[in-house]
Amino acid sequence: MSRTGSRCPDPVNSAESFRPVLLDPSRAADAAALTTLRESNRPREVHDRIEEQVAELLGCLAPQDPFGGRSRSSAVADVLGACSDDYGRWAWYPWSRRLVHLLPEAQFRLVRTDRNRDKISREQQQGLLSRRIGVIGLSVGSSAALTCAMEGVGGAFRLADFDRLGLSNLNRLRAGVHELGLEKSILCARRMYELDPYLDIEIHRGGVTEETIETFFGAGEEGRGLDLLVEECDTPWVKVAAREHARAGRVPVLMDTNDRGVLDIERFDLEPRRPLFHGRTGDTTAEDVRSLTRDEALRFLLDVVDEERLSPAMTDALTRVGHTLSSWPQLASGVMLGAALVTDTARRILLGEPLTSGRHSLDLEALVPALAALPAPHGAAL
Repeated sequence: MSRTGSRCPDPVNSAESFRPVLLDPSRAADAAALTTLRESNRPREVHDRIEEQVAELLGCLAPQDPFGGRSRSSAVADVLGACSDDYGRWAWYPWSRRLVHLLPEAQFRLVRTDRNRDKISREQQQGLLSRRIGVIGLSVGSSAALTCAMEGVGGAFRLADFDRLGLSNLNRLRAGVHELGLEKSILCARRMYELDPYLDIEIHRGGVTEETIETFFGAGEEGRGLDLLVEECDTPWVKVAAREHARAGRVPVLMDTNDRGVLDIERFDLEPRRPLFHGRTGDTTAEDVRSLTRDEALRFLLDVVDEERLSPAMTDALTRVGHTLSSWPQLASGVMLGAALVTDTARRILLGEPLTSGRHSLDLEALVPALAALPAPHGAAL
């Protein structure tokens, strides 16, 4: 049984579980656990579409003649063998009580990412799936993490956030009302595992703190640290301390500021002496920002993002936060754009493209400008 040991899946902590249990029916202990699970009342759904997955696999391997001159059913049966239940893996998702039949890992990954070709070659895809990405801050960051996982940019992730899902988060987070109150780290990990149960995800439920930051960046049991960091946190100490550790470990950092499509790239892997935030905060250290007041923290964040480059709406909103606004505005469209920018840039960096440090903007209102006034409809009286 992958990752969890060979025993029957334990339902006790399903409310806070985030990692599926993978069962290999070719192993006696896993086969027994699978039988016990299926005979219990725990699964509310057994989802078995393995024949369709095998047919897709054959099409990916030989697009010109997927079934080798045989019928589809015959070709699929030859792959599955005498008992289709014994083929591949079964993924048990405790939080949704779903049991899902899937291809083995290599074949699953080949089919799931096949439509990436040849924007991403199979060799490049294998390389990307061997990388580990850290994400700090799982409001904006959750969409970036999920998009990276969807595209196969990273096969291992470390997710950090101390917060829980609130109703006001649902304007930009992919979640449901039945998940209100759930920790954002758990929510994000679940979404990622539901599209790829073979991922390796660690969660830091308390966020990144002085006590956990070394672990977040550290090599871990497998001797692997982070290959790239996506930083989307609002806490000044975390923003600075994360970059200090990234610079020391030569880890590139990406940050989407979610206003006017601004993306920051800091190539600490190439420039280990590079000033943090492109030098916008001078020599400020994590220790310097440890005890900032609310107003001081806001001033620091404005220095980081460059107040003069903010949209008029954001500039106006910042003067009203805490008075007539509960927080600064964020839209789902901006968050999704940021996720796309982060994922595309992360892929290119991890594939070795010569991207340099800097700040870039993809302002949709500038790219798709509004006219001062709409012209009169055809035939309308002037």
